Amino acid sequence: MGRVFIKLAYKGTKYFGWQIQPEQLTVQECIERELTKLNSGNPVSVTGCGRTDTGVHASEFYAHADLPFEMSPDNLVFKLNNMLPSDIAIHQVFTMPDEAHARFDATARTYHYFIHHEKDPFIEEISWYRSHELNIEEMNKACLQLMDHKDFECFSKVKTDVTNFNCDIRNALWIKSDKGYIFSITANRFLRNMVRAIVGTMLEIGEGKMSLEEFSAVLKSKDRSEAGQSVPAKGLFLSKVEYPYFTKDNLSD
Repeated sequence: MGRVFIKLAYKGTKYFGWQIQPEQLTVQECIERELTKLNSGNPVSVTGCGRTDTGVHASEFYAHADLPFEMSPDNLVFKLNNMLPSDIAIHQVFTMPDEAHARFDATARTYHYFIHHEKDPFIEEISWYRSHELNIEEMNKACLQLMDHKDFECFSKVKTDVTNFNCDIRNALWIKSDKGYIFSITANRFLRNMVRAIVGTMLEIGEGKMSLEEFSAVLKSKDRSEAGQSVPAKGLFLSKVEYPYFTKDNLSD
């Protein structure tokens, strides 16, 4: 088949993130294991569009792999879905040029964070329960500050291997939903723990514990200790990944 892109989704509750880790269950490990079986036991590696942390979900995720066996894309989707656990779903497989790269070719990624304000056992693993009313008008004013800023070291994990902390945030918005609140953010790249740190800091604004002026000072500080606490992973979803070669005509919803 050559190089393929795999469009998938997963519930991250029981996984230690996407990327393979020693003696820990990860999504990448599960997919590589089943592709290796389909390749007569010869190892197959996959490369993801990013690295979601432990407990983070993905309603849209892409990975690429070089497959030496022949199989139609639809048949591969069918086989993988029957082999993988119920919390990992394969949506589509695309044949791609050899140079196509799931991580480096992505032009934007969108994350959503879900908060529910009434106790609900049916969404407990995919949303964070928090009963406080939030002032999303003030939080959305903070979103405008985010989009005017470039260096987000203040929201990054301290120990990280990145060469710079610059991100181009193209959209950031809080909306009120039937169950609570949803935060949406789109950027060309994200730092480790960045979205969860942003949400935790903005909650302080929404609860009246931090002013917009103080939020601006946090952005300029480049100091993680100045920002708010990171919110739990369970409410975070990678929800969209954009590529220059996928359009509405060749990529279904």
